[in-house]
Amino acid sequence: MNFLERVLLLRGASNIEKFSLTCFNSYDESQIQRSQIHSWISSAITHNVQDLHLTLIQEDPSVIPWSMFDHTSLVSLKIRANSVTELPSCISFPCLKTLHLLSVVFPNNDHAEKLFLGCPVLEELVLSDNWMNLKNIVISSSTLKSLTIKDWQPFQPLNDPASSCKIKIDAANLTNFDYTGILSNEFLLNNVSSLVKACIHIPSDWPKKDGCRVIDLLKQLRYVVSLRLSSCALESLRFADKMSVRFPVFSKLSHLMLTEKIGKYTFGALGFKQCMRLGENDPVWLSVPICISNCLKTLTFNKLHAYNSEICFLKCVLKYAHVLEKMDISWSKNQNRLSFLKDKSEVRKELETLKRSSTACVIKFS
Repeated sequence: MNFLERVLLLRGASNIEKFSLTCFNSYDESQIQRSQIHSWISSAITHNVQDLHLTLIQEDPSVIPWSMFDHTSLVSLKIRANSVTELPSCISFPCLKTLHLLSVVFPNNDHAEKLFLGCPVLEELVLSDNWMNLKNIVISSSTLKSLTIKDWQPFQPLNDPASSCKIKIDAANLTNFDYTGILSNEFLLNNVSSLVKACIHIPSDWPKKDGCRVIDLLKQLRYVVSLRLSSCALESLRFADKMSVRFPVFSKLSHLMLTEKIGKYTFGALGFKQCMRLGENDPVWLSVPICISNCLKTLTFNKLHAYNSEICFLKCVLKYAHVLEKMDISWSKNQNRLSFLKDKSEVRKELETLKRSSTACVIKFS
């Protein structure tokens, strides 16, 4: 601590480009004093710090000097805390482009919205478990390009209006949206037709019977170009389909990534007619979706085990994808550990000798 004090003291007027402080305080008087933490952060601000990272676990939020919230040189601010953070009446970050708030709890809606309004040139926003005291907030930014939301809050009851928050996002230039969580809160994405890439990750223990909530979120991403869905998000669509929920049409989608084993639930979500058995002569292969037969150009299949359902799916694509240009296949490291699986050479021969709908298609194994 003495060394740190001397470094900051002897810098003179020279600027600090980046300052990172991680402090896990046990509130023991022998530990770092709160006034010291406050002083170190203030010193970084005085020296026109541009990139500020603060991890303050079990700390009183008052260790953050309010002068930080009216800082002209700050370009990147990342805060991780686990306490309610009071904010000053005046917030101005005229140069701030990156803002990460991890477990930062706001006292109320007004404090949260005041902070977002004070960032007129914000481009990247990461929010993680910030909704405890919030009920209805608006995040409006014409400059925002990337939004990441982590919405775990494991102690928050699902479908409980009293504990959920309605978050409205208005971002005309948003290109990347990444959501990880249990959909305990309601997200309204307005004016996001510029969206290019989206990722939806739902944990495996999430109740799939609430799949209609996944559909509600996907409907707001219908203009996305590249979409990634976790296995649970994909499987939950099967339950939503049973409730006659109308699926969105992705008019611009050109890249779809699924982190799911090939099986009957996968095919139902992709538009195939679902079937209990997935053999080579199964009727499921006669209902190939038009997006595969008429639009699919590249298929990347990672971690191929050589299960029968996987091979049948790849054969189906080769038979019916008229414009397919490339099929990239990578083997699972556990591919040969099960005796009933076909070996690599056998699978390769089956696929490479199969008559293809697209003569231009190239198959690559790795």
